[in-house]
Amino acid sequence: MKKIAIINGHPHKESFNFGIAEAYKKGALESGAEIREIVMADLTFNPNLEFGYQKIMELEPDLINAQKVIQWADHLVWVHPVWWGGLPAITKGFVDRLFLPGFAYKYRKDSLWWDKLLKGKTAHIITTLDQPGWYYRLMYGRPSVNQLKKSILEFCGIKPVKVTYIGIIKTSDEKQRNKWLEKVRKLGQRQK
Repeated sequence: MKKIAIINGHPHKESFNFGIAEAYKKGALESGAEIREIVMADLTFNPNLEFGYQKIMELEPDLINAQKVIQWADHLVWVHPVWWGGLPAITKGFVDRLFLPGFAYKYRKDSLWWDKLLKGKTAHIITTLDQPGWYYRLMYGRPSVNQLKKSILEFCGIKPVKVTYIGIIKTSDEKQRNKWLEKVRKLGQRQK
């Protein structure tokens, strides 16, 4: 049985991203997966890494629990919107505070290299856009995906990392949104 952590990076509970996360969850449960969720809108923590890495801040209870969920999971599903080409501030703050040395990676002494402490896990990024996915890739170079996929997840040893773009959200109607939800439910069934 696959253990999946669904990480919802949208700060507003009435967003379409919540419907996407729920559709994935439904499909994954239908296929027999075990699910745990991390919902940014429910977490209480300071998203500002106040001292950089000079002084590690004590983790709040919600972040300690999130670390346990990530350690438990085989597969991480990240659901988030693209805002100004990047991750929402709360999602970026979550990563800054949580993916710390000793948890996600460890630099080797007197070396430029590091140990990837989250090896053996896979991930899928499902991101919503107010532009076509092809446009986001070609015109902007998909900065949020590059940051989350390459600079964070793969840096920590998580791979492969698949990506699904959902959009254009702002001009979509209910029929289109239902098609996207069904697509995401099927992704959950296949545990991709």
